[in-house]
Amino acid sequence: MLTKLGEKFTDVFQKYMPSAFVFALLLTIIAVLSAFMWMEASPIQIISAWYDGFFDLLSFGMQIVLIIITGFSIALSSTINKGIDRLAVYIKTPKQVYFFVILIGSLLSLVSFGWIVITCVLARELAMRVKGVNYPFLIACAYFSFGGWVSGLSSSIPLLLNTENNFLIEAEILSSKIPTAYTLGSVLNIAMIVLFVIIAPLLFLVFIPKQTKGKELKDLLKSGNQPKEATIKDEAESFKLPVKAVSDTLNNTFVLPLIIAAMGFTYIVYHFYTNGFDLNFNIMIFIFLMIGLFLHKTPMRYSIAMKRASSNISGILFQYPFYAGIMGIMLYTGVGEKLADALVSIMTIDTYPFFAYLTGGVVNFAIPSAGGEFAVVGPSIIEAVKNIGAGLPQEQVTAMVSRASLSVAYGESLSNMLQPFFILLVLPVMGAGVKLQSRDIMGYLVLPFIIFFIIQSLMVLYIPL
Repeated sequence: MLTKLGEKFTDVFQKYMPSAFVFALLLTIIAVLSAFMWMEASPIQIISAWYDGFFDLLSFGMQIVLIIITGFSIALSSTINKGIDRLAVYIKTPKQVYFFVILIGSLLSLVSFGWIVITCVLARELAMRVKGVNYPFLIACAYFSFGGWVSGLSSSIPLLLNTENNFLIEAEILSSKIPTAYTLGSVLNIAMIVLFVIIAPLLFLVFIPKQTKGKELKDLLKSGNQPKEATIKDEAESFKLPVKAVSDTLNNTFVLPLIIAAMGFTYIVYHFYTNGFDLNFNIMIFIFLMIGLFLHKTPMRYSIAMKRASSNISGILFQYPFYAGIMGIMLYTGVGEKLADALVSIMTIDTYPFFAYLTGGVVNFAIPSAGGEFAVVGPSIIEAVKNIGAGLPQEQVTAMVSRASLSVAYGESLSNMLQPFFILLVLPVMGAGVKLQSRDIMGYLVLPFIIFFIIQSLMVLYIPL
């Protein structure tokens, strides 16, 4: 029954769900109408807010891009590829493919949401080797595993809260940064990790579609469109001149990357020694840069890897400003604040985590970025929690703010299963040479979304921080 229901949802999504870019354009119009009718903003005020939003998150957008491409470049290294080859030998049935893609994907996403590309490379390789794999469902499995990132080392909101002089501190909404011990290291967050790493792989076994005819990767590949890409090492060799040259020696030396990586790793150790478990966007990007440089061994190979990794983010590069524009409308016309206020107005000391969770999920459709969304709804939610906790010890209020912030993050992450923006990270790898769009994938995620919504709602309410 659940399998048939999942296939029914897939049919509905194929008929009615537009592309991710069209989705962004439609949301823009909805945001415009909301500002016009709800806030009574003038057309020029709305358009100006939309324009201003296009450029408000350039710094944050650059951090997101760097995390993605530095993570992807690591996935392209020969060390990672050899590991995938070894692992693929032991996975021989479709059920094992689905299970291990979600398991491994969830573990990798705990390191960085940019590492979903490693999961995609693994999933595609397994689909080529194992018969009977429903490829659109496998893409859904890989994409769902991405949801675990919100509990991991690259989780935007906990890293933001732990960043010196973040916008909440500058606006005097928070008096100081909140250590990751309150967020990433909390009992609630550890329980959420268990949910993704252990429960999710088992849950998806219940939803495996029976239909595989015409759905395997070999059936979906466009005729004659499966080019064999040269290895990074071979491409680096192809750039060498036919005669011995100093430039080629420098381009392909192992010494320079080794020296720079040694410097980088020295600073990373120093950073954590002096600051403790202090994670933020900048140190995560720096770690990935150094690991990638070390694994690819030469400047030329790393440059090629970064070039290939950058091709994965074209959809994000041109669509992100449109979503930032939506955020501008939500922020500068007051729509986002009013929406957040409407949701938080019914918060109590017993229910505030659920409504923060619900807010994160709802607003994510307009602002599919945890950090960008938190810039809109975070101040209202934190102020509401501080009012609810007035008179309580400061440590308890900090814990309440942390729980509410985590709840927003969990809600935002789960609603990505119905919001096609971040599937742009998956399709360039798993959809290469294949006639598939986001609408072919998202229907498989509806039932898992409903089940996880219920489970996570109970978790944010009742599991201690």
